[in-house]
Amino acid sequence: MNECYYDKRMDFFYNNTNAHTVDEWTGTQLIVVLCFGTFFCLFIFISNSLVIAAVVKNKRFHFPFYYLLANLAAADFFAGIAYVFLMFNTGPVSKTLTVNRWFLRQGLLDTSLTASLVNLLVIAVERHMSIMRMKIHSNLTKKRVTFLIMSIWAIAIFMGAVPTLGWNCLCDITACSSLAPIYSRSYLVFWSVLNLVVFFIMVVVYIRIYMYVQRKTNVLSSHTSGSISRRRTPVKLMKTVMTLLGAFVVCWTPGLVVLLLDGLNCTHCGIQNVKRWFLLLALLNSVMNPIIYSYKDDEMWSTMKRMICCSSEDKSQDRRSSRIPSTVLCRSTDTSGHYIEDGIIQGTICGKGHLGEKGSS
Repeated sequence: MNECYYDKRMDFFYNNTNAHTVDEWTGTQLIVVLCFGTFFCLFIFISNSLVIAAVVKNKRFHFPFYYLLANLAAADFFAGIAYVFLMFNTGPVSKTLTVNRWFLRQGLLDTSLTASLVNLLVIAVERHMSIMRMKIHSNLTKKRVTFLIMSIWAIAIFMGAVPTLGWNCLCDITACSSLAPIYSRSYLVFWSVLNLVVFFIMVVVYIRIYMYVQRKTNVLSSHTSGSISRRRTPVKLMKTVMTLLGAFVVCWTPGLVVLLLDGLNCTHCGIQNVKRWFLLLALLNSVMNPIIYSYKDDEMWSTMKRMICCSSEDKSQDRRSSRIPSTVLCRSTDTSGHYIEDGIIQGTICGKGHLGEKGSS
């Protein structure tokens, strides 16, 4: 029967796996990493808080897609908390940690990754439901959206706790990995492969939806003369989501590949030399998302800007059209039930209505 080492501190496991890079987290490199990490975390907290507040404040964002977008911002906010905890428990401090504290440190990171990943997967399902029915917004009720959000966090917390629940190497130190000295190599292989496969599936699904929307919109546009911005709204909305997915995949894939190599016990891959930089790259994803929201959606940016400036602007500015009309293609009381075809046709009707008003005046 194997001996278990629950009462050991982390220096025992680092020495067991010959992870000498703990000593390298000193001097200039550590200062640079901590400075960048601190700046990024502050930006993450402020920017993602603004995104969540914008969705709550602006009634144009009170639709399933934007609720899920706000939850993605919450996942990024949580990632900031995980990185702050990591910064205070890394470097030379890592060797002094107890097993439970180290599990907490890594569990927070795993939970934040899973929350973002599952949230993007749910957004893909929501977009598929709406786009395939040729609607701009799905008919998901607030109760269902709330249930989905709670399910996302339940799955994320569970996946973050899996090593703590038993899939570790505390009772079999020969199976310990190098990057995560108390994680079993089999778990790292499972974790990285699972995430990479989900990445691939989501990319394929999003590309399929995007091509379908673009093709359908082009066909419908040839039969209408409405506003170009109104005709392209579904495509632009999908571009926003695909940009978010692309940033997520680019920022997280290198780290997952490194974990996979470690799980496969690749001793000559030099993974210890790049792990901290790939961790910063993953952190950068939570910085990029709020920038993508505001850059791709003028309505989001204007709402955030008003909250930053703390100024009350004329209500008429809330009705002005943006690059991406967030909820409506034409004034109506129930946008979620409007089909894309109807929206395009309404764009023409609305345009003609305004012309008629000008003519009568």
